[in-house]
Amino acid sequence: GAVTAGVLRGQKARFQLFGDTVNTTARMESNGLPGRIQASEATFKALGKLGKGHWARKRDELVQAKGKGKMQTYWVDPKMSDASTIESASSLESEGISGVPHIEDWRMAAKMEG
Repeated sequence: GAVTAGVLRGQKARFQLFGDTVNTTARMESNGLPGRIQASEATFKALGKLGKGHWARKRDELVQAKGKGKMQTYWVDPKMSDASTIESASSLESEGISGVPHIEDWRMAAKMEG
């Protein structure tokens, strides 16, 4: 989502982000669990459009977010085993869309945790 960024001056200048997306993220973070990746409904839908809806599982309970009410969020499981993931990530990157995690990146992260 949209954010506004700027440098706040004072005794100690600092970079700050503002916007609904930042606030929602902060609320989700306070309801997360260590070692788990939590995604919003919008991110879950985006994964689905990319054919990666199987990466996420609906969270059993709704998240109570201050100023938002109850939100449905999803757990993203980095231990997916779908071989088409590699092909999809490569095709997206060949179209100039970067930042798509490769399955090997997820597997390495899972090994480091376990």
